[in-house]
Amino acid sequence: MSSPSFRYHPDPIATGSVKPSEAVCRACGRARGLIYTGPVYGGRENYQEAICPWCIADGSAHEKFDVEFADASGVGGYGEWDKVPDAVVEEVAYRTPCFIGWQQERWFTHCGDAAEFLAIVGWAELEAFGSGAIDAIREECGLEGEDGETYLRSLDRDRGPTAYIFRCRHCGRLGGYSDCH
Repeated sequence: MSSPSFRYHPDPIATGSVKPSEAVCRACGRARGLIYTGPVYGGRENYQEAICPWCIADGSAHEKFDVEFADASGVGGYGEWDKVPDAVVEEVAYRTPCFIGWQQERWFTHCGDAAEFLAIVGWAELEAFGSGAIDAIREECGLEGEDGETYLRSLDRDRGPTAYIFRCRHCGRLGGYSDCH
């Protein structure tokens, strides 16, 4: 089964943000075979694993429940990365599946736009993305020399610290950040 298309999260099934499920979506009342597993901010109730990706894509879940799927302030890393137009922030926060981080999620921005979220990674997965991804996380964590190498090699997608990899939609630059619990 395929999910609807998301400009800023091209494969939410592969990233684990959407999974196969027979759950009924609380927004549209249908069991469509997929359910969103990421964070849901706001609203009056718990919407964990209760919204289908179609209702995220068309904005109806945001409208109906007054929820965000990514913290709008985190698009651009709370001012760390490129500022983007409000319409981009709204698309990421209201109409794009997010991912689950150890701490508050941030969405990498570059070239004046939000980037595509690609993966949650540990060292082995980061290494597979290549030097661009390794350099991006090395720069973000601010550690140099042996401390930096030790930290990078300690990355673990399941136990943390963990890295989150994005790709600029315009120039292809890899970016992201890391965090731990």
